[in-house]
Amino acid sequence: MKLDTHAIRFRFWLAFFLLAIGITVFIGTLQTGLIRPYYRNTKVQSVSSVADRMQDDLVSDSSTSQSVQQALREAVDNSVCVVMYNDKGTLIYNADSLGAGCIFNNSGNEEISKITSEEGMKTLLTDTQREYTANFTNEATGQEMIVYGRKISETLGNYYMFINSPLEPVDSVVTFFQRQYAYYTMIAIVIASLVAFYISTSVTGPIVRMKKEASKLSNADYSTDFDGGAYTETRELANTLNLASDKLGRVDELRRDLIANVSHDIRTPLTDIRAYAEMIRDVSGDNPEKRKKHLNVIIRETDYMNRLVNDMSELAKMQSGNYELNRENFDICDAIRDIVDMDESLIKNAGVNLITEIPESLTVYADEIKISQVIANYLSNAIKHTPKGGTIYIRALLRDDGETVRIEVEDEGEGIDEKDLPNIWDRYQKSSHSFSRSMTSTGLGLAIVRGIAEAHGAGYGVVSEKGKGSTFWLELRETHEA
Repeated sequence: MKLDTHAIRFRFWLAFFLLAIGITVFIGTLQTGLIRPYYRNTKVQSVSSVADRMQDDLVSDSSTSQSVQQALREAVDNSVCVVMYNDKGTLIYNADSLGAGCIFNNSGNEEISKITSEEGMKTLLTDTQREYTANFTNEATGQEMIVYGRKISETLGNYYMFINSPLEPVDSVVTFFQRQYAYYTMIAIVIASLVAFYISTSVTGPIVRMKKEASKLSNADYSTDFDGGAYTETRELANTLNLASDKLGRVDELRRDLIANVSHDIRTPLTDIRAYAEMIRDVSGDNPEKRKKHLNVIIRETDYMNRLVNDMSELAKMQSGNYELNRENFDICDAIRDIVDMDESLIKNAGVNLITEIPESLTVYADEIKISQVIANYLSNAIKHTPKGGTIYIRALLRDDGETVRIEVEDEGEGIDEKDLPNIWDRYQKSSHSFSRSMTSTGLGLAIVRGIAEAHGAGYGVVSEKGKGSTFWLELRETHEA
């Protein structure tokens, strides 16, 4: 299997691998680099503590022969050698637990001789610089040594104490640390790799599963179920994909319905046009009365196809995002009266009663032609579904907020099933009844209503109960202040 260096799993492993190496190398370098100065500082502090105790034993007012013996034990217990001089450079105390290892016994060491001379002591240890520390190599043993000096001021005079302590070799300790950190680095890499594998698997697992489901979706299989696993981001992605899959399934279903319904809508008038054209050619060509009747059928079917094309074009414009509105202030009540007048013959032919409940005037800011089209579609829909002798109500009123105008068209038709209500605004979406062609409706009216209302940012909807009719409504803002 070819290694994919761009895969999340590999990138996770590489990140943890580099992090583990970086941390262990950094800590190892820090430790091995600081171990020498740390050890030296610790040794200096230790020797300084010894000097404190020996000072109390040797030069305090309470010093006794027992205190001197105690000072000697301090030197032996801490493996140091001690010399003390007075202001004249005279050696007044010497305690040696190192023997040949004491650097003060090496008379050939010129540097030590300079330090312990009267002039050297007074130069190194002053009232402002009362401590001194330096490293030396014992020429007799070749061992590295530390020399600590202190100036002690007492009533009887000044004293200069020097303590010599060997520095243990730290190279072996450094080597030990380096070897240990090599092991630690290997362990850290293994643990980091296992953790990276676990995390990357838990992250990529849902993604891999969603990829497989997405492959089904690309083949128009809308039964997919995306599982986002345990992470918030992948769960949200899965929910989004499930929603997209559901919507794509609905769109595909609507597409099939649209093709079937448009095919039906176009085939029927085309069949009628062809049939009546043939009748004119073969039968009624010389009979003016029959010819006129047949030609009227052809014109009627042509008008229906023209309305269908116009409605589909209108929907296409709305969905393209280039739908333009010519907003202006206009009287919605006058627009309702004009629509009622235009549909008067249609209302009479349907045998229904129309009652308008509108005030004298209500001004709104909208596209008058488009809003009139919405009301006309509502009224046409009500006429189609209201039985003979039934009543249709058209209302316009100002809501309680004083800024919103509500238009309602109520019918006494068969009503709509509750389960069908969310879908009636889709193209060609009917109630659960089978599709049948109407000569006055293309089946796109409510889809156009939705597009116009949403373009205006207006509210729209329907209140309906099966067997008790429906009330379609639209809400617009009142007069726009220029």
